[in-house]
Amino acid sequence: MTDDTMTAIEVKGGKGPAEALEAVRIARPTPGEGQVLIAVKAAGVNRPDIVQRLGFYPPPPGAPDTLGLEVAGEVVHAAGRWKVGDRVCALLGGGGYAQFTACDARHALPIPDDLSFVEAGGLPETVFTVYVNVFEHGGLKAGETIMIHGATSGIGVAAIQMAKAAGARVIATGRGADKAAQALELGADVAVDTSADDFEAVAKAEGGVDVILDMVAGPYFPKNLEALKTGGRLVHIATLGGASVELPILKLMIKRLVVTGSTLRPRSAEEKARVAAEVERVVWPWVASGRVKAIIDRTFPLEEAAAAHAHLEGGAHVGKVVLTT
Repeated sequence: MTDDTMTAIEVKGGKGPAEALEAVRIARPTPGEGQVLIAVKAAGVNRPDIVQRLGFYPPPPGAPDTLGLEVAGEVVHAAGRWKVGDRVCALLGGGGYAQFTACDARHALPIPDDLSFVEAGGLPETVFTVYVNVFEHGGLKAGETIMIHGATSGIGVAAIQMAKAAGARVIATGRGADKAAQALELGADVAVDTSADDFEAVAKAEGGVDVILDMVAGPYFPKNLEALKTGGRLVHIATLGGASVELPILKLMIKRLVVTGSTLRPRSAEEKARVAAEVERVVWPWVASGRVKAIIDRTFPLEEAAAAHAHLEGGAHVGKVVLTT
């Protein structure tokens, strides 16, 4: 074992089930101009990692082929405002499932003093995604009501807390009474067990919603349109229920609805730097004060990435799954 190699996780055969993930020795990354090198202590596991593992979400040009979109650790090669030894968490285009990773110095944020590496490792991908979709694309404001589907996922638990910190009212949905109860514990004002109740009916009974954060699409789409108030915004971040829907244009016109969505990973380095600065300005004070917390469901050693993926795919988690080195 030499200083210029490291342990990382690769997908045997390029794609496959969780069991295809294996620990290998590869070259340690060499940071380029404007990049920091981070000794990874924790790496968040996200559903896009699963999609990439299955062969449907290739990394953007220039990003490592290995999985991992967020990490926390210590800077071992300085760049930008960072010096060696700084504790940072960072948004990545890939390569987080490893002992070391290089990233644009502008995409890293300081870890608040009271946060562990594990907690910080579950923040960047989630918090960046919620910020751009809920607050920028969705335009959520204090006093408005947001409906958050998949409320006990990593994205969901962050969205609940961030929406509440911003002064919004939250209706959360999840499949099962346990998940509905957990959403209430996380701060939701109303929780809907979608296996027993109709979220559209609940939304209407509550006076409608201004913003919906949806990772389901498919059969949820027409119900979402009905649940929205006039002038409402529907924001898609995934298509777990199906990617094709029928859009009734007349309803869109009458209710003056906005239907949108986005992905984070393909954005330019400059755009991610802009988002990072906004997250540090708006969200980081909530994190530092404890109003937004990293809810960690379970941790796994890096070498057990396959078990971590299987756990996430099982769907019983509440919050984030994190790998540790």
